[in-house]
Amino acid sequence: MTEFAKTSIGTPGQPWGTAELAEWRARQVRRRSHADDVQAVIARLAPHFGVIEYGELRYGDEHFPLQAVHAGEWRAGRPGVLVTGGVHGYETSGVHGALRFLQEQAQAWADRVNLLVVPCVSPWAYERIHRWNFDAIDPNRSFRAPSPAQESAALMQLVAPLLGQFAAHIDLHETTDTDESDYRPALAARDGQPFEPGSIPDGFYLVDDTENPQPAFQQAIIDAVARVTHIAPPEAKGEIINCPAVAHGVIRYPLKAWGLCGSITGARYTATTEVYPDSPRATPEQCIAAQVAAVGAAIGFVLDQAHP
Repeated sequence: MTEFAKTSIGTPGQPWGTAELAEWRARQVRRRSHADDVQAVIARLAPHFGVIEYGELRYGDEHFPLQAVHAGEWRAGRPGVLVTGGVHGYETSGVHGALRFLQEQAQAWADRVNLLVVPCVSPWAYERIHRWNFDAIDPNRSFRAPSPAQESAALMQLVAPLLGQFAAHIDLHETTDTDESDYRPALAARDGQPFEPGSIPDGFYLVDDTENPQPAFQQAIIDAVARVTHIAPPEAKGEIINCPAVAHGVIRYPLKAWGLCGSITGARYTATTEVYPDSPRATPEQCIAAQVAAVGAAIGFVLDQAHP
């Protein structure tokens, strides 16, 4: 069954224009503070880490610094690891998981890997608790050149000088109930397409790269996260979020073709985490801990491969 998205913005079957975008923007309300939740934590970490301001996000009269954190010196011969959170601003545990990893674990890895962490790629969307940016664009479909999203373009520019030096990239995400109730209907309305109802998996899962599958890497992360929160089982058709499950809690997307964040480094090992914060079986603390566990397991796997 398909139906047009239930939204009062626009005309069913017609893509949004300038007026519809303006109406959508007017409805976006600031609900939390990037300065308090993210910048303040990074400032407290600054005496122990290096902080890079790799750009500034500008939307109207709002300006947000784009910040990355590195642990120790970047040295030749060490595997590089990129950790990104908050590509989708509403996916809270990705942001706070990246920050928690910096607070609790990053220094323990600093003399073994070249570690670069970007806790919040999309500050404007973080404050609105939204998937899209100010222009109603999904940054995680915009990692391509030229990028239509400021957030995506800035992150690609940050990593460009380091291409070829990353062994792994862990991109921290969530799948929420609002994906089905809010985002997917809004996406259909924005694009003038029918809305096709789907389902939300109950539990943690990973997205591997269709063009570069790394099943052992994904399994190492799943094993670690399973000690923290439950892993999403496949649905009746053997699928997770309408995609075939290739292993317990693992699906695959074509990262580069879809313009996904996990494609930007060309790393051999990539994983997109998907925590389920709306499950009655998971707490917000478990979701953050699951992200931290995923990052630690990924780094451990990379080091094991480098020094078997």
